[in-house]
Amino acid sequence: MGEQREAEASASASASASAVAHSSNMQRVKVYRLRDGGKWDDQGTGHVAIDYIEGSKEPGLTVLDEEDNETLLVHNITSEDIYRKQEETIISWRDPEAATELALSFQEAAGCSYIWDNICDIQRNLQFSNLGGIEVGPRPASEHLEASRVLHSHEESFRSVNGELRELPPVDLSNLPLILKTILEGGITDQMRVAELITQDRDFFPKLLDIFRMCEDLENLDDLHMIFKLVRGIILLNSPSIFEKIFSDEFILDIIGALEYDPEVAKVQKHRIFLKDHVVFKEAIPIKNISVVSRIHQTYRIGYLKDVILPRILDDATLASLNTMIHTNNATVISLLKDDACFIQELFSRMRSLNISMESKRELVLFLHEFCTLSKSLPLVQQLRLFRDLSGEGVFEIVSDVLQSEDRKIVSAGTDIVILFLNQDPNLLRSYIVQQEGNALLGLLVKGMVTDFGEQMHCQFLEILRILMDSFTMSGAHRDVIIEIFYERHLDYLVDVIASSCPPKSITRPNSAVVGGNTEVHRIKPEILLNVCELLCFCVIHHPYRIKCNFLMNNAIEKILTMTRRSEKFLVVAAVRFMRTIISRNDEHLIRHVVKFNLLKPIIDAFVENGDRYNMLQSGVLELLEHIRKENLKPLVIYVTESFSDQLMKFEHFGSIQAFKLKYQQYLESADMKLSASVPDMRKKAEGRGLEKEEEDYFNESDEEDSVRRTKHAHGEHNEESKDGVANGSEADDISSRPKSGGLVDYADDDEDFNPPPKEPDRPVEDDELLTISTVKRKLVNTGDGKHAEGEVRKRQKIETRITCAKISALTSLASKHKDSLASSSPSCEANGVLGEHATRSDEHQHSTDTAETSRQVGGDCIKAIGSLSSEKAVNTTKTNDSEPYSVR
Repeated sequence: MGEQREAEASASASASASAVAHSSNMQRVKVYRLRDGGKWDDQGTGHVAIDYIEGSKEPGLTVLDEEDNETLLVHNITSEDIYRKQEETIISWRDPEAATELALSFQEAAGCSYIWDNICDIQRNLQFSNLGGIEVGPRPASEHLEASRVLHSHEESFRSVNGELRELPPVDLSNLPLILKTILEGGITDQMRVAELITQDRDFFPKLLDIFRMCEDLENLDDLHMIFKLVRGIILLNSPSIFEKIFSDEFILDIIGALEYDPEVAKVQKHRIFLKDHVVFKEAIPIKNISVVSRIHQTYRIGYLKDVILPRILDDATLASLNTMIHTNNATVISLLKDDACFIQELFSRMRSLNISMESKRELVLFLHEFCTLSKSLPLVQQLRLFRDLSGEGVFEIVSDVLQSEDRKIVSAGTDIVILFLNQDPNLLRSYIVQQEGNALLGLLVKGMVTDFGEQMHCQFLEILRILMDSFTMSGAHRDVIIEIFYERHLDYLVDVIASSCPPKSITRPNSAVVGGNTEVHRIKPEILLNVCELLCFCVIHHPYRIKCNFLMNNAIEKILTMTRRSEKFLVVAAVRFMRTIISRNDEHLIRHVVKFNLLKPIIDAFVENGDRYNMLQSGVLELLEHIRKENLKPLVIYVTESFSDQLMKFEHFGSIQAFKLKYQQYLESADMKLSASVPDMRKKAEGRGLEKEEEDYFNESDEEDSVRRTKHAHGEHNEESKDGVANGSEADDISSRPKSGGLVDYADDDEDFNPPPKEPDRPVEDDELLTISTVKRKLVNTGDGKHAEGEVRKRQKIETRITCAKISALTSLASKHKDSLASSSPSCEANGVLGEHATRSDEHQHSTDTAETSRQVGGDCIKAIGSLSSEKAVNTTKTNDSEPYSVR
């Protein structure tokens, strides 16, 4: 028995020792501190415990060194501190006293979870310290843990076996911490269940607000802070059914009162006093429908809560839900009012009344503006129907009267109404302007554009005119009428506004009158001039034909470019942009107009005056020149380079200027090549005309006179042959002794009785003169064309010489062949010699003329070659038999 007792005692001791060791391991941690460089510094290893710190009533964390029991860390746990649990073994937070980040790294995950749960329970108890009978005082941490267990046990009593929330705790002062814990710490499923239970409990909000009023009467700030957190948590549940109750007329003011006691704000807010005393609901026309009035109030209060009370607290989902409620309320209000025919009729009848005061009229205009603005909440089909109904009731007549008012606020409201109609259906306004007598509304819009109503108003008038004359949205019979009215009555007015607002110095141009020379410069804001210029650019793009006619007839471009003389650089840039828009149309008439009247001079002058300053003006002009070059606008390239090359010389370091001049040089080189190519063509045409004239002169001669002359000449030559015979050698010697023969005829006769021609007489002097004149003429042409042309002519002469020589050689061989055959023929043919000689002479004369023309083209060298070639071939002919064919060597 004794041994058994000793064994049990030793086992008990070892178990207790292992339990202590396990507990020690659970609390064993490393302490880290974050350095300025972003690295964690190891402060040591020890054991952590949660207990009240000596000299303080607050619970805290204490870490003692495991070796010498020195204190490594002492930290007070407060409800404001934010602790983070990373992974499974690290707890970190920012220590306000040390002004740095601290972290505990646990040896085991179970120890980390244990400390984490205790920290959460202490923070919760600190928040609920004044509620639920949980006392806070200098007591051990075990009592805090015990209080947390009690709170958990109360929570479990309201849950089913599977953990689902069955019901909410009763709404009383003692259960508020439990309700808040249920709302804040539950998951998504629990939050949805809580929202459902709150909606089903009709007494939840009445009881909660009774507690709020009681605490407010007692001035119990701690309870009021608790109720603020509870109401905020209920709103963040983001339940539409809860919102319907919260924002009802019954509860909304008390809900807003509960939200006045924000614990993070030192001073209590006064939202209810502001809503009761300072917010006044004005009715331009009494609204008899109570539901409409209630929706209007609710919408305002939702917006006030969203934008003023809880802007920092609301998450995106809750914010979206509140905006949806506002949108739905607006659609309901507008739908109910537009269906009330009496209400609309009364509204317009009051606005047309002459006995109405300016203040009442102002309220009616603002109400109409808000009514049209909120109509965007309706579906698209209902919006269109509403605007058509308003147009039928005469809303544009009201707007025309409003635009003539001196009150800027209602003028702004009137322009907003016009823009709303244009965005919905522009044809409604176009139809009214066309049908209106005198088109007064369009004139008011144009006049309002140049009237100083403020910067925002200028943009509104510009936008209205843009939409009104947008060619892409125009349709129907009013499309051209609106544009015609604007260009006939208002475009010149806008151009004159620009011209009269700029210095009177005129743009230099030939035969041009001074623009605004005697006109006083009006005081018009630069923003107005900028908007007018933007509208003109818009018109150039959308109505190119109409505005082109106006520009060409009225010199409007010159007037608009006077803006380059303004001191405001953005107006000078606007003028450059206007010219860029005109040139981008690539219209031939406008480009000629620009060149004729030197309209780029003010642009170049402004560019030169700007110097090397890198700004929008410099970039705009360089881009304009680059566009001219890339679009290959030859007239503008030549005009700019020849007119402003000296001024642009100092800007040649810009690539755009260099490329522009290169383009100009390319145009010049192209023109020179075309000119040089046209000179040989002209010479060929002239020579061709000369040849045709000679041929006509030859064939126009009388055939009879020619025959008689040739017959006499043949008789005389025949008698001379009978006396001398062939004393001077063969017939080839006579041919070789001729002076510069023009060649032999190639008209061969197939008749065997053909008589060979005798020795040809000397060439007339006229042929030599023709050759000389032709050679001199070619030398003059070659001298004018230059070296290149002279080289080409020499090559062409060599080629023509070779071709001509080859042709004449063939003709010579053929003629010699005929002579041999005729010389060996019977003497009986002698009787026909005169006739044969006459025919031969006639053909030879014609061929001589052709040869002379060819000789004029190839020069004297070819003539010598022909002569020598003829002599050689004639000699060879005498050595050839009659039956042997002749071949050219």
